[in-house]
Amino acid sequence: MATKRRATSPAPEESDQMTIRPLGAGQEVGRSCIILEFKNKKIMLDCGIHPGLPGLEALPYTDMIDASEIDLVLITHFHLDHCGALPWFLEKTTFRGRVFMTHATKAIYRWLLSDYVKVSNISADQMLYTEKELEASMAKIETVNFHQVIEVGGVKFWCYNAGHVLGAAMFMLEIAGVKILYTGDFSRQEDRHLMAAEIPPVSPDVLIMESTYGTHIHEKRDVREARFTGTIHDILNRGGRCLIPVFALGRAQELLLILDEYWANHPELQEIPIYYASSLAKKCMSVFQTYANAMNERIQRQISVSNPFIFKHISNLKNMEQFDDIGPSVVMASPGMMQSGLSRELFENWCTDRRNGVVIAGYCVEGTLAKHVMSEPEEITTLSGQRLPLKMSVDYVSFSAHVDYEQISEFVRILKPPQVVLVHGEATEMGRLRSALVREYEDNPHVKMSLHTPANTQAVELCFRGEKMAKVVGGLASREPQDGGTVSGILIKRGFKYHLMAPTDLANYTDLSSSVVTQKQCVPYKSLFSLVGYYLRQVAGEVEEIKENGMVTGYKAFKVVTVLKGAQKVVLEWIANEANDMYADAVLSVLMQIEGDTTGNALSVALSNATSAGKYDEVDKFPSRLFKLLLDIFGEGRVARNPTGDGMLVTVDSHEAVISLKDLSVDCADEALAQQVQGVVRRLHTALHPCKAASKAEIPEVKAE
Repeated sequence: MATKRRATSPAPEESDQMTIRPLGAGQEVGRSCIILEFKNKKIMLDCGIHPGLPGLEALPYTDMIDASEIDLVLITHFHLDHCGALPWFLEKTTFRGRVFMTHATKAIYRWLLSDYVKVSNISADQMLYTEKELEASMAKIETVNFHQVIEVGGVKFWCYNAGHVLGAAMFMLEIAGVKILYTGDFSRQEDRHLMAAEIPPVSPDVLIMESTYGTHIHEKRDVREARFTGTIHDILNRGGRCLIPVFALGRAQELLLILDEYWANHPELQEIPIYYASSLAKKCMSVFQTYANAMNERIQRQISVSNPFIFKHISNLKNMEQFDDIGPSVVMASPGMMQSGLSRELFENWCTDRRNGVVIAGYCVEGTLAKHVMSEPEEITTLSGQRLPLKMSVDYVSFSAHVDYEQISEFVRILKPPQVVLVHGEATEMGRLRSALVREYEDNPHVKMSLHTPANTQAVELCFRGEKMAKVVGGLASREPQDGGTVSGILIKRGFKYHLMAPTDLANYTDLSSSVVTQKQCVPYKSLFSLVGYYLRQVAGEVEEIKENGMVTGYKAFKVVTVLKGAQKVVLEWIANEANDMYADAVLSVLMQIEGDTTGNALSVALSNATSAGKYDEVDKFPSRLFKLLLDIFGEGRVARNPTGDGMLVTVDSHEAVISLKDLSVDCADEALAQQVQGVVRRLHTALHPCKAASKAEIPEVKAE
């Protein structure tokens, strides 16, 4: 049996070592990109940009990898620091793997990155990708539903709701039985429109988890909302303008729901306008309405009555030309880090007036203007390079949908992962979180946990070694073990699982098929063909004769090797496998021995064996012994006695050799046959009369006609 195979280069040996290497988000927040390597598989988890850096500087450290070796990319959500570099990676590298994200993430990814391309305040030669390249990337992205199990090249994965933003997912991967959970950004607290992150029902062997807020504990939701609306109310009461820098999607929708409700409950504020200044506002809202079923029960109940995302007190502001900047107002503008765009423009216009205020409602990355103003400097530098005094009030009310320490502690306590790798956190906060978790679980005998805090490009190496077990399937499963309790079959590896099956079951359990290879070998042969049968019986014991029209045309030895007679050759045929190949070698050795015998030793050995076996023990009955020997050598049907009893006839391939018992002469028209028959006669005579010199006078030469 031989299996059809496709010619490939040998795969590298599978290692028990798992490597987790951040190319971004290692002891920093921004450009999340984690490379997971295990069992010759390479997976990229997120592919973001750093919001505080321009152009190519914002990319993850992808020069550390060969993009063509990445098998799979999984994107957790649509924020730029998690997906902003994806179009560049798909369109400008050698990557040819597969990419997955949830349906809602893909829908918002398109519009959010389009806005990023338009508002990026850098030159064209520093742009990571164009609008056209962003559009081209869409066709390469596949979608996955929550809890849907997908397998790519032996890597199995599925995702859970992560809270955080609409469509955000935590990915669970399984490679060779080892489970890895990557949380991305997640929140275990339900808010006005999103449900809390799920806790997976299975515990991972490795947890790769965000550490954004370290050991910080968030305010209670009602306290936080009251402080947020109270701060805005105070700014408006003093006649000021309130700027709320936000990302176009994510926390913005939460804040809009809060403000619309607050305005509805405070008639005295309803003449003061609230603007949502984003070119994506209308498109974003349609996406949120489409995926309302991915939000919490409160939104799903409300949307059946009226759409909560159609706001009564909030107007969309497409550009500054539409903005009549007279008197107090509230403007939510993107981007949230105030690096460029409308939020930066409004901040520079309003920062010198003490009546105005900015309320920062989300996490701010180091190196951005939003992070800088939280330290309340005396002055700031505009995009044009001008220095302006900072007189407006600066307030920070965190609506960032990231887990705090209490949520992380609960999450880890339930899952009990033996290995935890912290990412997506500034080095200080990450270190504090690691120390706090170590202290919390150091005296707990039920939790054996190792914590890792790798920096960018630094690898965490873990070893997972397990027994390789093969499942016996198909007809083989019902067979009784043979030879010392073993079951033999074909071992098939599919992904990282092994199956032992019979060759006949290949088509039922795999996309492989089996074929039978018949070996055929032609051997030059000019000697008497009947000698083949004689010698094969000495080697193989029972030999089956193959006849055609009553004539022997071949033999089958060892029940597997067929020897067929040809014109001055013999043809060997057998089904190829290790055992049959060995038998064929034995038959070939017999043929080589016969054909190489130029002195007649083969006949002598045959005669000697027959005599010692007692076949010719009656020395004085030469004719009967000669007849039996001729039958042994030439086969039945080819030897006959003359009716008068004074001679014998040997017939081979229409040639006749007549033996005279009077003078032991041989008459035959075929010289080769005559010589063979004469050799039999001479050697029998010599063997039975060792004391007599077998001279030419006693045994005449062949008479050839």
